[in-house]
Amino acid sequence: MDVRLTQEQRQLRDAAAEVAGDFGPRSVADLDDETRRARLEKAVDATGFRTLRADGASAVEVAIVAEEFGRGLVDVPYLGPMLIDDLQNRLGRAVLPPESAPESVDLTGSLAGVVESPSDLTELSDDDAGRWYALALAATTADIVGAARGTHALATEYAKVREQYGSAIGSYQAVAHLLAEGLALIEGSISVARHGAWAVDELPVREAIEANRVAKIYCARAAMTVCETSIQVHGGIGNTWECLAHVYLRRVLAATETWPAKLEELTIGLS
Repeated sequence: MDVRLTQEQRQLRDAAAEVAGDFGPRSVADLDDETRRARLEKAVDATGFRTLRADGASAVEVAIVAEEFGRGLVDVPYLGPMLIDDLQNRLGRAVLPPESAPESVDLTGSLAGVVESPSDLTELSDDDAGRWYALALAATTADIVGAARGTHALATEYAKVREQYGSAIGSYQAVAHLLAEGLALIEGSISVARHGAWAVDELPVREAIEANRVAKIYCARAAMTVCETSIQVHGGIGNTWECLAHVYLRRVLAATETWPAKLEELTIGLS
């Protein structure tokens, strides 16, 4: 596969990033701003991101949006409606959305509308059900990667402005090396996650599921390290409610435990 994005996919990424940047929360306090969230909901609804599959989009394109929304801490539903849209497309009929969001440590409500085992799934063939599951893995993995990117950017910007002993803390090797390691983990995560998303539509279903389990395990581990690094770089403030670092961490934890992937499920070696 060619991991490079096409021009259309780059435009999709930029559009998702613009929505997240314009209307996403920029502080923990923003999470309680109902006016902002209403504007975000209107913007997301207007883009048609939630019906990408019905419009013929690939799983890679679905994952591109999920990644940007994770990075921008978008706090209106995307994953749930998108997966319902894909399920409806496979069934050829409407599916009732869940009435309430599951309990989650994620303060952004990114999993609102997500149902891990919808009853309608039993009506699908094994191949269709497997591909829907692979898409769910790919989308949550992309959300994890996006959150890792977001918290890494947060820490990097903080390291540029926070001074100790007359210099920005980012100028010290101890901090710079932590951030460099985080960036390397993110770059690896982007590659493996993108391969998993590509596999949803392009590989036999068993291989698609395997690729996305590998991606989720790798990316979840990498993102946890990046989140912990972000909190560490922020120092004392990183452990406070006001710092967005814990919001990214919560989002990673929630997405990791939704359709969790385990090493013992793999048929290939991964340590």
